[in-house]
Amino acid sequence: MSYQVIARKYRPQRFEDVVGQEHVTTTLANAIRAGRIAHGYLFCGPRGTGKTTLARIFAKALNCTGGPSAEFDESDPRVREITEGRSLDVLEIDGASNNGVDQVRELRDTARFAPATGRYKIYIIDEVHMLSTAAFNALLKTLEEPPAHVKFLFATTDPEKVLPTILSRCQRFDLRRIPSALIVKHLAWIAGEEKVEIDQAALHAIARGSDGGMRDAESTLDQLISFCGGKVVEADVLSMFGLAAQAHLLELSAAILRSDAAGILGQLDRLAKSGKDLGRLLSDLLHHFRNLLLLVIDRGNTGLVEASETELAALKTQAGLVDAEALTRVMEVLSSAEGRLRDVASRRIFLEVTLLKASQAREAIPLDGVLRQLKALREQSPTPQPTVVAAVQPRVPLDPHAQTVVATPPPIVVTQAPAEVPQRAASVPAPSAPPVTPAPAASPTTVETPRAVPVPEDIDSVWKALLAGIPANESLLRSSLQSCLPTQLSRGVLTVSHPADVYVDTPRNQATLKAVLRSLGPNLGEVRFVQSEAAPSTEAITLTPTVPPPPREPVRSPSPESKAPESKSRPAQPVLLNKEEFLNDPLVRQALEVFKGRIIEVRAASDPVAGE
Repeated sequence: MSYQVIARKYRPQRFEDVVGQEHVTTTLANAIRAGRIAHGYLFCGPRGTGKTTLARIFAKALNCTGGPSAEFDESDPRVREITEGRSLDVLEIDGASNNGVDQVRELRDTARFAPATGRYKIYIIDEVHMLSTAAFNALLKTLEEPPAHVKFLFATTDPEKVLPTILSRCQRFDLRRIPSALIVKHLAWIAGEEKVEIDQAALHAIARGSDGGMRDAESTLDQLISFCGGKVVEADVLSMFGLAAQAHLLELSAAILRSDAAGILGQLDRLAKSGKDLGRLLSDLLHHFRNLLLLVIDRGNTGLVEASETELAALKTQAGLVDAEALTRVMEVLSSAEGRLRDVASRRIFLEVTLLKASQAREAIPLDGVLRQLKALREQSPTPQPTVVAAVQPRVPLDPHAQTVVATPPPIVVTQAPAEVPQRAASVPAPSAPPVTPAPAASPTTVETPRAVPVPEDIDSVWKALLAGIPANESLLRSSLQSCLPTQLSRGVLTVSHPADVYVDTPRNQATLKAVLRSLGPNLGEVRFVQSEAAPSTEAITLTPTVPPPPREPVRSPSPESKAPESKSRPAQPVLLNKEEFLNDPLVRQALEVFKGRIIEVRAASDPVAGE
C-alpha cells in the first residue's frame, strides 16, 4: 500500500473521533437516534476543522447496514465503501469545478433515481459557496422539496457567499477553531503511534502555528518528521516555519511593557536577522497581549487563556506590571498595524515604529482622564477678583475764591479674569485702590455739589472699560464694537457711531451692554447707536495695540441748548436693508456659523436713535 500522509491516515472515522467539535457531533448523533433527519445540512467554518469529515461520517451513519445509526461498525461493507470513496449512493462534488447551471441540472435529474444499495442517496458538495447564482437558483426547488431518499450535505469556508435562500433551507452548523490544548494532545497521540519523540515545546509551537486547524497541524508534524527523523525539538519547528520562540516573545513583550525602546529595537533586530516571519511575529505578539488582558480582567483565572505552563507563569508575572486600559491601548496599536502590514514596503521599519508606538501607548493618558484633570483644575482655579480702574480726571483749575468743592467721581470697577489685567494695564491705569484726596475743612456756608457724570474727556476710559467688560461668550458683539466709535457721553448715556454695514443694535446686545455699564458706575446705564456715513478707524478703540495710539483731542459735547434744535431738525430715518448685502455680510455669516442658525426673514428696521 502506498504511503498516506498523517492528515489522511489519522482522519476521524466516527463521531467520537472528531476533536473539538462536540456541539456538532452530539447534535447529529441525537438527531439520528430521534429520527429527526433533515434533508439539507450546511457545515461551515475555518479550514482544517472537520467540515468534510463530519459530512462523510454523517453519510456513514445514514447508509450503514441496519441504519441510520450513530454507532455503526467500521467493518461494515457499506461503511467501507463510503470511507474508500467508491459508494454509488454517496456522491462527493467539488463546488469549485462543478459550479455551472448545467452540472446542477444534471444533479437534479439524477436525484430522482432511487439509491443502489443504501437507504439514502447523499450528495456532498464541498466549497458550495463557489456555485454560481444560476446554479443556486436551479438547486432551490430540489433542495426545498427533495425526494424522500435524497439528502444534501454542504461544506463551505465562506457562508456569507451562500445565497440566503439556500441557507434558509438547510440546518447550519458552525465549526469552531480547535483549541491549542486539544491539538497538542492529539499530535502527541499521533507521534506515539508513529514512534516519533517530540518535546512539549515543539508541540505547542506547532499548535500555535496551525491557528486552530487540525489538518494544518498534522501536515506540519508530517513535514517535521521528514525533516528531523525520529526526534523533533522546538528549534526545528521555529527554524522551519520562521516562528519566534516563546522566550523571545516574552522578552519582547516585557520590553514593550517597560517602555524600553533600546530593548525593543535590539530584540527585533535579532529576530529579523535570524529569519523570523515578521508578520507572524506581530500576530503572536497580539495573541500574547490578548492572553495577558484576559488574565488581568479575570483576576488571575486561567480558564480563558490558551498557553503552556511556562507561558502562564510568565503571564502572571507580567500581569502585575500593567492594567487593562494600558493593555487595550497596546492591542489597538498592534491590531491597526496587522491590517496594514501587507501593504508596506519595509516590514521591519514598519514593525519597529509599531512596537515603539505600542510602548508609548502603554503610558499614554486616555482622553477621559485628561478631561477629568482639566475639570478639576477649573474647579480649583480662584474666582476672578474685580480690578479697579481709576477714571482719568481732567485738570480743572481751582478758584481760590469759590466756596464749592468738586467731588471726585466714583471709580470704574471692571470684573475680568486675572490673565487680562496685564493687557489692560498697558493702555488704562489700574491702581490697586482709587486715589483719595482729603478735602479741606469747609466752612459752615460750604455747599458740596457733586458732578453727576464724567466729563467728555472721560469717554475713552468708559469705552475701553465697556469693551473689556463684555463677557467671553459675546465674542461677536465685541468684534462688532471694534468697528464703532464713541462720540458722546452725557447724562449717563453713551452714544456710539457705527458704520452702515455693522448691525449691532439688537435687544440682546443692548441688554448685555446695559449690564456692563451698570457694573462700571451708578451714573451709567444706556448705550445709543447712531449710524455714521464713513466707517471709523479702529485704532483708537483697540484695547491692546502693538504701538500706543497718539492722544486724540477730547470730544466736546455740545450744550443741551445747541443740541436740542439739531435733534428736532433731524428726525430718525429708516434704515433700508439690501437682502443680498445683508446675507453676504461677514458678521452675519460668522453669526450663522457660530450659532448654527439660518435666516428665515430679512426686514428693514428703523434707527432706534431719534434724538434726545
